[in-house]
Amino acid sequence: MPAKPVDIGPLHFERKGDAIEFLRGILYTYELGDRVMAEHAKILTDLIKVHPEASAKIGAGIKDFSVRSGDFGTQCFWVNRTDGTSEKFSFRACL
Repeated sequence: MPAKPVDIGPLHFERKGDAIEFLRGILYTYELGDRVMAEHAKILTDLIKVHPEASAKIGAGIKDFSVRSGDFGTQCFWVNRTDGTSEKFSFRACL
């Protein structure tokens, strides 16, 4: 099976696995409870827009992103909305 290229905004990856590795690197740059820096938030904004449930995940609008616990104690990205609500999202679901 040929490699599947992935684009995230202006970023291009020749293989889906390369995109996963890149995003995992961003995720583990942070400690639980940290807010995501602006340069990474731009990437996550482009990414969440292609989530299968993008409109539900984005909701009232994106305020910022953070890293918190997900299912089974895993570390994951959370979108923090302008209305004060938050929801976790899987970067893998966006790919």
